[in-house]
Amino acid sequence: MQPLISVILCTHNPRQDYFSSVLAALKQQTLPVQQWELCVIDNASDSPLSDRANPDLDLSWHPHAVIIQEPQLGLTHARLCGFRASNADLIVFVDDDNVLAQNYLAQVVQIFQEYPQLGAIAGKSLPQFEVEPEPWIRSYDSVLALRDFGETPLTTARAGSTLTATSYPAFAPCGAGMALRRQLFATYNDQVANHPVRLALGRTGQQLTSGEDNDIILTLLAAGWEVGYFPQLHLTHLIASHRVQPDYLARLNYAASRSWVQVLGIHGIQPWKKIAAWTVLLRQMKVAFRYQPWRSSHAYVQWRGACGTFAGQSLLP
Repeated sequence: MQPLISVILCTHNPRQDYFSSVLAALKQQTLPVQQWELCVIDNASDSPLSDRANPDLDLSWHPHAVIIQEPQLGLTHARLCGFRASNADLIVFVDDDNVLAQNYLAQVVQIFQEYPQLGAIAGKSLPQFEVEPEPWIRSYDSVLALRDFGETPLTTARAGSTLTATSYPAFAPCGAGMALRRQLFATYNDQVANHPVRLALGRTGQQLTSGEDNDIILTLLAAGWEVGYFPQLHLTHLIASHRVQPDYLARLNYAASRSWVQVLGIHGIQPWKKIAAWTVLLRQMKVAFRYQPWRSSHAYVQWRGACGTFAGQSLLP
């Protein structure tokens, strides 16, 4: 029986308690297990999942579950591996800290049946913080892949060649819980497989590069598909304590800003001018007087974002 959905769960050195929660939520899905498959992509973990004697990692409850080793480190490599190993016409990407609501997969099937023009969808990604963050941290929800756009579904028409940096839909799916049609990801796979720059856009070990989700969305928009936000798709995003620390957020904001400039440039959207690499440090020092990163942690994170934009501009073609 052909599965309706392939769940692709990519992980690298997963935190055990988080990973157990992710698997437990998948086990409780209301969509019968006969109708979906589970591909766990172990992306170069120091201790391979298959070698771990942990009952929480037991996948025997699922008749179509596999663990596949992807030795090439990087989220994009892991996703491509999962795509090539999977079979269903619908794909759902789940990160190793995403706890899906029980009806998530069933809702994905229903929405794609009702909206044949949609290529990719997602919904609410609400946090469960390990430690309560300072209030200013919440201004970085988007870079932490936390999303809540209300109770009304949102869809966008094809943007194609008219898309600009400012018209990119804010509610476009991010990787956490992103569901999309297989044929679209096949197009992305064909474009990216031999493109070193695009392969490097995804998170890689401790590097927080994070342009791969935008790359997927821009690819499908260029192909004439729409994207959508549906509040009935709900997941809990487990946020570890280190992810709300200023140093981590500064690194994340730098990487996200740099990746954003890069990925837009790849897709021919270039609102920024290319700058010489040798000027980056000077520009970063100059803009420090505007942000005054010594004033507060928030200012420091903002300044690192500006620094990332300059770094991205230097990488434009």
